[in-house]
Amino acid sequence: MDYQAAKQFIISKLRDELSDKLHYHGVHHTLDVLKMAAEIAENEGVGSHNITLVKTAALYHDCGFVENKHEGHEAVGCRIVRENLPGFGYTATDIETICSMIMATKIPQSPKNILEEILCDADLDYLGRKDFFQIGQTLFEELQAYHLLNDEQAWNRLQVSFLSAHRFHTTTNKLLREPVKLRYLEDLKELVMSYE
Repeated sequence: MDYQAAKQFIISKLRDELSDKLHYHGVHHTLDVLKMAAEIAENEGVGSHNITLVKTAALYHDCGFVENKHEGHEAVGCRIVRENLPGFGYTATDIETICSMIMATKIPQSPKNILEEILCDADLDYLGRKDFFQIGQTLFEELQAYHLLNDEQAWNRLQVSFLSAHRFHTTTNKLLREPVKLRYLEDLKELVMSYE
């Protein structure tokens, strides 16, 4: 399998075809998820073939946004994977593993094995990082651009319910990210209470 060619192909496609209204789901998000997926996979002791599959899934997990809609982008991404990865030497088994990882990131996340857990945690890694508010702001701007959210109060209420329901899956992120995420949740709960 030619991972580098598969990577080059999808990065070019994302750069050319993603809407500039995707303030959060841009190429920068894909590259962040790729970096974190590789780190988490390494920490979790995943073998090299599986690390390549996780990295490929990270690169393709949001490619469905090229169709410029939020709903169902995971299934579109899997279609793009099935159409293109055979040309880069990926086997049918590898492709189904990658698609299962992509589908597991659909909210609410539903990972069923360690590879799916790694991609899910990498996708939402920022929830427990110091750039949480900065990255969250880009998602807020994107949701507003698509008329999916009206104002900052609605956004902060959404964040409280999302963070309350969210769980990290890997040992790595339970240790590194969960405690930080819980602190942000407490801060946001206080903010939302001030709206009453």
